[in-house]
Amino acid sequence: MRRWVWPLTAALLIIAGYAHMVEAPGVLVFLFSALAIIPLAGLMGRSTEAIAAHAGPRVGGLLSATFGNAVELIIGIIALNAGMSTLVKASITGSILGNLLFVLGVSFFVGGIRHPIQRFNIRAARSNASMLMLSVGVAFIVPAIFSTTQDVGTTQDAASLTLSTVVALVSLVLYLSGLYFALFTHREVFESINQYSGEDEAHWRLWPAIGVLLVTTVCVALASEWLVGSIEELATRMGWSEVFMGVVIVAIVGNAAEHASAVWMAWKNRMDLSLEIAVGSTLQVAMFVAPVLFLASLVLGHAMPLIFSWPELASMGAAVLLVVVLMMDGESNWLEGALALGAYLVMAVGFYTLPSML
Repeated sequence: MRRWVWPLTAALLIIAGYAHMVEAPGVLVFLFSALAIIPLAGLMGRSTEAIAAHAGPRVGGLLSATFGNAVELIIGIIALNAGMSTLVKASITGSILGNLLFVLGVSFFVGGIRHPIQRFNIRAARSNASMLMLSVGVAFIVPAIFSTTQDVGTTQDAASLTLSTVVALVSLVLYLSGLYFALFTHREVFESINQYSGEDEAHWRLWPAIGVLLVTTVCVALASEWLVGSIEELATRMGWSEVFMGVVIVAIVGNAAEHASAVWMAWKNRMDLSLEIAVGSTLQVAMFVAPVLFLASLVLGHAMPLIFSWPELASMGAAVLLVVVLMMDGESNWLEGALALGAYLVMAVGFYTLPSML
């Protein structure tokens, strides 16, 4: 970790806090809060990796899986507490699209420029492909189909909550089963991925890493509260819908640190790790973050059924199908990256043109 990251992060956090305190224009509060969250997310990831290295491969894998999307969880819970369920669901959609199409697309493209053909673990890719089909196709699309057959009104709301509860619990169980598969029963399949972890630089000591994780978590919570509080004013000023804010803007802010890591690994021809960052993060969002946010919404009194709009479902389904096709041969090149980026651009523009009521 570069030494200049620490003072830069502190400066951005102080500026964001000052802008919030003096009630500066929402655009400035959002901008500085988002800029502060990005390096904070990187510090959270680095400290989690250090703790995982000290804890051993199995416990470390569980820690990485749990805290891998901590920033998104924090932003989502704060937004739910503010009653912005549409924004939260849109950010879930945006995280899935961003990881699958934007991050993987840039990784394939950048890595393909330096290395004409890049190869990765095809068995791990097939396992991830199956989990992707399940997490989006079954957990998101099927409930939406069943919800449309219910009568409008109280019956539909109750059925949606019941279905969402079942989906959340099943997703969590299957996600934990996938972790057990990767870390215990079939660990050898993923050894080519795990052996790269932390190879480039020495990890921090255990207690400093724990301290950094605790401090950055608090700082991310503060910056996220400022960011969420400025979203409504920013959306009004820029003419953006809440859906577009969630799908594109908030999703990019929450995942920026992981995005950079995936691209850097692809540049170094470590496609197994790059793929694991992009696809693994997608699975975390769909099968861990989304269910946890749904359960949190019940606790906070702002129920958020896991029923997505048809544009969101169509985009997520298309993204999963495209990525599954690109992964199945165990190879990647820059053209495949360009295809994924093109798909992401089309979808981003599509969400920009959606009316604010959606």
